[in-house]
Amino acid sequence: MDKINFLSQSASLTIVIIISLIFTLVGLAYSKKYQGINNYLTANRNIGFFSLSTSLVASALGAWILFGPASAATWGGIGAVIGYSLGTAFPMIFLISLGKKIRRNFPKGSTLIEFLRKRFGKSLFKLILLMTVFYMFVFLCAEVTAVAILINYISGTELWITALIILVGTLTYTLYGGLRASIFTDNIQMVVIIALFLISVFYLTSFTGDQFSFSFIKERSPHLLSSNYIPNYTAGLTFFIAVAATNLFHQGNWQRVYAAKNNEILVKSLIVAFIVIIPIVFFMGFSGLVAVSLDPSVTPDLGYFSLLLKDQTKFLSLIIIILGLSLTISTVDTLVNAISSLIIVDGKATFNFKTKINYLRLSKYFIIILSIIAFFIASRGFSVLYLFLLADLFCCAFVLTVFYSFYNKNLNEKVAYISIIIGLVGGFLLFPMPDFSKSLLVGYILPVDFFSPFVSQSLLFLSFIVATFLPIISWKLR
Repeated sequence: MDKINFLSQSASLTIVIIISLIFTLVGLAYSKKYQGINNYLTANRNIGFFSLSTSLVASALGAWILFGPASAATWGGIGAVIGYSLGTAFPMIFLISLGKKIRRNFPKGSTLIEFLRKRFGKSLFKLILLMTVFYMFVFLCAEVTAVAILINYISGTELWITALIILVGTLTYTLYGGLRASIFTDNIQMVVIIALFLISVFYLTSFTGDQFSFSFIKERSPHLLSSNYIPNYTAGLTFFIAVAATNLFHQGNWQRVYAAKNNEILVKSLIVAFIVIIPIVFFMGFSGLVAVSLDPSVTPDLGYFSLLLKDQTKFLSLIIIILGLSLTISTVDTLVNAISSLIIVDGKATFNFKTKINYLRLSKYFIIILSIIAFFIASRGFSVLYLFLLADLFCCAFVLTVFYSFYNKNLNEKVAYISIIIGLVGGFLLFPMPDFSKSLLVGYILPVDFFSPFVSQSLLFLSFIVATFLPIISWKLR
């Protein structure tokens, strides 16, 4: 990624340390009076409307929104923007009915996996648990990578330095205070995020003037808005399916479902989160459409930054750093606590240790190990969007079978297991390599010329469609 160095390394590093330290100290101080396993897992099931709403939004919006939607928009057009927005927000609406159902059937629950452990046998339960942890681990890697790349872009600071500070700071207060600390810091972070987002909107629209409009995009890049542009449909559907599927398996969302004081607060908070998420993600994606219309050679990941920082102002650089840090920390603390809760709640059924084990302590050791791995991955600076897409594929293969089982009691473990495996295999055969030009099936097993141009140009779309819908064919098996 290009580096412009709007700020000095010392200045950006100081900001990173200060922001991380503030959230760490606040999280530690607040959670000191809220200890115990119930507070750690579900915040004692006593979270009110404001806290739940802000936490749902802050946890859903990570640093990825600064890169992913704009990047997708540069090649997927308006369809990708709409798909990304709706896919991120849709789980909030889905959780209204399903969340109430889960709370009613499992009033003392903490995870989605608890239901699946009772619904199916241990084999499938372990597979779903493994997938969920893997997805959230990839999410963790992508988030830390995103903010490290952001700081590197603005100041040239080495990726590993930012990654280390973020992980150490967030782990310190999250492993101590659990969900209660995560939600409280989310409240503060969401206020900061909204304020800084509005500032960026003001400056961005001021800088670009009439250029930040549909008419400008239609004039300079009409294909991105055209009903005849195939990626508008394929990308839109791809991102909707992928993002929605992953968020349905996000343990952080399920923890907050259980943490709500009552169903009325849960429903209102989910509706608010849905309404707030859509315009934020849409705006970030729209900035990618404008950026590529202004400069077709723009680096996709930098669409938003190329507009906002074109005058290279230190003030806006500062705004972006604080925004990126707030987005990242709010998401990382959610992921850390979510993974930890899965180990605590479902660890006994998974590991079956003969000796008595403190699963809270075990979960913390496990999180530290995963964080060390995430640190090394983030230090390499892999594509944020590609990391997310890889995790998304796993979730797509599981999503219909798992959630169909909530409403069809005839779906047994064997059929469900086979369905998921079929989806995974089919999806991976078509999932594109990092350059998106070929896949395992298209280009390796069989030559690219064997397939129609549509197949080779739509590998990502086809891989998600196959992974999501192929499992249906085995549902009638007995």
